[in-house]
Amino acid sequence: MRDYLSSEVRNVSVIGHSGAGKTSVLEAMLYYTKATDRFGKTSDGSSMIDFDAEEIKRGISVYSSIVPIEWEDCKINFIDTPGYLDFVGEKQAGFAVGDSCLIVANAKDVLESGTKLAFKQAREAKKPTIFFINKLDEENTSFNDAYTLLHEEFGKSIIPFEVPIVENGEVVGSVNIIKNKAWYYKGEHAGSDTPQPVPEDMKDEISMYKDQIAEAVAMGDDDLMEKFFSGEEFSDAELTKGVRIGVRNGEICPVFSGSAIQSIGIQRLMDLIISYFPTYSEKGMYTATTPNGVKVELLTSETETLTAQVFKTIVDPFVGRISYLKVLSGVLNSDSTLVNANNGKPEKISSIYIIKGKHQTAAGKLFTGDIGALVKLQNTKTNDTLCEKGKLLMADPIAFDEPMFGQAIFPKTKNDEDKLSNGLARLVEEDPTFKVINNTETKETVVYGIGDQHLDVILNKLKNKYKAEVTLADPKVMYRETITKSATGEGRHKKQSGGHGQFGHVFVDFAPNPDVEEMEFDEKVFGGAVPKQYFPAVENGLRECCEEGSLAGYKMVNIKTTLTDGKYHDVDSSEMAFKLAARLAFKDAMTKCHPILLEPIMNVVVTVPDEYTGTVIGDLNKRRGAIMGMTPEDGDQIIEAQVPMAEMARYSIELRSMTQGLGKYTMEMDRYDPVPEPQATRIVQASKKED
Repeated sequence: MRDYLSSEVRNVSVIGHSGAGKTSVLEAMLYYTKATDRFGKTSDGSSMIDFDAEEIKRGISVYSSIVPIEWEDCKINFIDTPGYLDFVGEKQAGFAVGDSCLIVANAKDVLESGTKLAFKQAREAKKPTIFFINKLDEENTSFNDAYTLLHEEFGKSIIPFEVPIVENGEVVGSVNIIKNKAWYYKGEHAGSDTPQPVPEDMKDEISMYKDQIAEAVAMGDDDLMEKFFSGEEFSDAELTKGVRIGVRNGEICPVFSGSAIQSIGIQRLMDLIISYFPTYSEKGMYTATTPNGVKVELLTSETETLTAQVFKTIVDPFVGRISYLKVLSGVLNSDSTLVNANNGKPEKISSIYIIKGKHQTAAGKLFTGDIGALVKLQNTKTNDTLCEKGKLLMADPIAFDEPMFGQAIFPKTKNDEDKLSNGLARLVEEDPTFKVINNTETKETVVYGIGDQHLDVILNKLKNKYKAEVTLADPKVMYRETITKSATGEGRHKKQSGGHGQFGHVFVDFAPNPDVEEMEFDEKVFGGAVPKQYFPAVENGLRECCEEGSLAGYKMVNIKTTLTDGKYHDVDSSEMAFKLAARLAFKDAMTKCHPILLEPIMNVVVTVPDEYTGTVIGDLNKRRGAIMGMTPEDGDQIIEAQVPMAEMARYSIELRSMTQGLGKYTMEMDRYDPVPEPQATRIVQASKKED
């Protein structure tokens, strides 16, 4: 593969619903352009793109893959992204480095939730977009039906550019609407470069679609608009120019169709991408930031200073770190030394690789706009930017979803425990949507991912790559205990066993202290009943008791303790004796203070399409949630609620089920509230069973 300049490179994110055929479309392109000698399939392990064991086992894309296609003396870097929502981090990385979007939709169910999410994402990012309606070779499919649904859902910018020719239920060719000519895949004229006349029974349909294109083109150019309203026809050149402008500014989203498995429409799709998607250099400028926070405009050109952003990291136990990156400006050369702008540390660049699915090809340099990989970078992670020394500039970081589904992780054996920490650290480095928190309070290691399938892949990686086997469980909720009444506790510790004995006697007042979380200690001892040197021992004894409350062993909060009286012995008293006496006073007081359980209450913000609002609100109410407010936003509802943490353990999975994957949420701690009696009783009983 030769070197390509920014004026010859197009970066296209391939997005859509899981199972729509995104990977198959790219496999068809590889086969059609003779980059492979057979049509690969994920399910049988022959795919060049989905080659990981997890992808073969599941039959779906789990990771994003780079698929460069050489066509018409240009290079199209396709970024194949997973459609399954658990692997959204890979999708977000792949989407970020694409400058345009190809949305692949299933002809049988063109408005799957993944299609809606893909189009919404493309619109929000203002990226040029083309639709490919796939699987038209299957029974009970119709291009017109599929297109109509897309047009009704997403608006008048959705316009067909080629319409399939169907004979006896089989796609045999297509009509290019702008050129008003037909090409055939099957039959007498199959494979001919000479276009054929439009079939008579399709002329009215083609004319209607051409009028739609003309109207859309006219809206983007004043001269063309005047010509359109005067009833004049546009020339092919005017239409082509207008369409290019419309696609680039998002006013036109061409619709194409075919079958990846049958290689129907694949050549025409590549032609369409070359014709209408912009090259990277056409972006013109992008904004970087200096370490001091100053914004700098850079040309998307080889003449500009070098900036290259890492968007994906793979940590291989044998090869080491593999860093996928996109050159945003300048030229990346091998055998050079660069600087990580995010941390100021140098990086030696030894080799550069062009990635094509599972294959790597060495390259001497990488020009602006191109995508490749570096190996064994020592100080660089995902989202870091590599620059020339003395010219430190950082690209905007890729925004990744915050993982919300948490599970406590336990090694199966002592041998697994030794390997677990290293494995988790490497996996966190690879996956920005995976995090690990060591909870010192519950003494659990909790891993967070996007969903159960995401964590299942993580566990399989731990087992296969790092030889650590583990089990998962729902993490413990960090309950608290407090008191609701004031009382005095008496503690008397006396022990005689030859020689010096042990003696300490204290009276401690306990009172609710709602404004201060940590236990407050005070003393009001008169007449030296308890010498001052024993005050710290009494305080330490009480604090230790507050670490494990009397009800269910949870930390006690919002308590004020006051040492008021006591007795001591000149010989037998000691710090340990008074510490033990304080513990007895605590135990005595808890029988009178009416202790209760407190539970964490979370601020939850849920964003869902309007049609799911009632379902989501009803579900939050069942979770003992309180709805605090609702705000409409672009066809969605933003629901603010306060919900007990105990009710949110598997909410990420359940919200997805309720909303067909279209809902999302964030959650953060707000406060602690008393646990209702029925729940409190169950929690206390469960705690006693554990003991």
